[in-house]
Amino acid sequence: MRKRYCTMRLVRLLSCVCLLTGLGMLLGASAQSQSAHINRIVIDASINPAVGDFIHENIDQSAQEGALALIIQLDTPGGLLNSTKSIVKDMLGAPLPVLLYVSPSGAGAGSAGVFITLAGHIAAMAPGTTIGAAHPVASGGQNIEGDMREKIENFTVSFIESIAQRRGRNVEWAEKAVRESVSITEVEALEKNVVDFVATDVHDLLTQASGRAVEVGSEKITLDFSAAQLGEGRFNIVTVEMRLKHKVLNILADPNIAYLLMMAGMLGLYLEFSNPGLLFPGLAGGICLILALTAFQVLPINYTGLVLIGLGMALLIAEMFLPSFGILGVSGIAAFVLGSLFLFDTPDAELAVDRGIIFAASLAVGTFMFIVGSLAVRAWRRPVASGLEGLQGEIGEVRTPLAPQGKVWVHGEYWTAQSDEEIEVGQKVQIVAVDHMILRVRRATNA
Repeated sequence: MRKRYCTMRLVRLLSCVCLLTGLGMLLGASAQSQSAHINRIVIDASINPAVGDFIHENIDQSAQEGALALIIQLDTPGGLLNSTKSIVKDMLGAPLPVLLYVSPSGAGAGSAGVFITLAGHIAAMAPGTTIGAAHPVASGGQNIEGDMREKIENFTVSFIESIAQRRGRNVEWAEKAVRESVSITEVEALEKNVVDFVATDVHDLLTQASGRAVEVGSEKITLDFSAAQLGEGRFNIVTVEMRLKHKVLNILADPNIAYLLMMAGMLGLYLEFSNPGLLFPGLAGGICLILALTAFQVLPINYTGLVLIGLGMALLIAEMFLPSFGILGVSGIAAFVLGSLFLFDTPDAELAVDRGIIFAASLAVGTFMFIVGSLAVRAWRRPVASGLEGLQGEIGEVRTPLAPQGKVWVHGEYWTAQSDEEIEVGQKVQIVAVDHMILRVRRATNA
């Protein structure tokens, strides 16, 4: 009987073990199924350090959380060469497949976008998109002249050729995109082996990419996204949004916004220093200036331009206090405009402050300084209306006879007054001077 009881307990124990094991396997399979996904980020902006940091962060994060791949959906007019180099470096050394997708229809991979597109393990375009025009230009969009043009162009060509060779794409077209600024549609890009295929959406992108062999790191792998497949032609795609830090930096990376913040900061601090105690202009100006300095950390700043802007502001302020007959003011405006034009003048950037904003800001600053200066001059020229000096020229009334000294009533107060002649009580007198709290008066002409 005891033997039978032990056998039953053993059977029950084995049944529980098998049940728990099966349940664990089921939960493990479910968790594995849920974790099988592809991350996607959307870049719809110029290429700048904020975008570079966002891509770098998501490549690392996607690899750590076990994502099957990272899709970069791109639509950009171009951007900074330094940021482009950082992004390409991250993509070429990525520990997981990076699928570059120029989308949606009407989007384009211009300038810096060409380098990033060619660097993807898979490069695809949506119908109605374009790619090309990768020739390096100066900040205002104009051509770079002289020896600098040759140096930058040769470096950029070698850079894009190395990317195309690494990914097995059209090296000859890549060179033309830089030297001749050629642009092509998605159909031409497919024919010329610039991209791998044309995809209607991200699900079509993953469907066509499946089964292709790519080189991740130093290892050749075959792309397989079946674990993330939800149904026929549908995949588990997780879209990762920019964090607040990246969103703020991406906004501040616009040179127009950075420039306007700097102007607002300078004017706010000027108002606070010229009128201590207002508080709001000082606080608002300080915040704007800090945001502008933050933007300058991610933008290619020409410090000569920054110094010229500071010099221009100093000359405009000096014009209000020194009688230069406008020489300082005109010089200040000239320095201000030149500094604004040179502020982002670097050969490796397509970012620049709009000329209209520069001239509008210069006109506004000059007008503001002129108005403030005019008001200050009028205040200095206005007769003193308070204190002892303010009594000069005022009319008072004699309250005790001036023979030659007595009392007069002026400004609601009794004052001791002296006169060169005797003046009776009730007569009107005019104050001509103030000497040690004694008024010098004479008979008022209209009395």
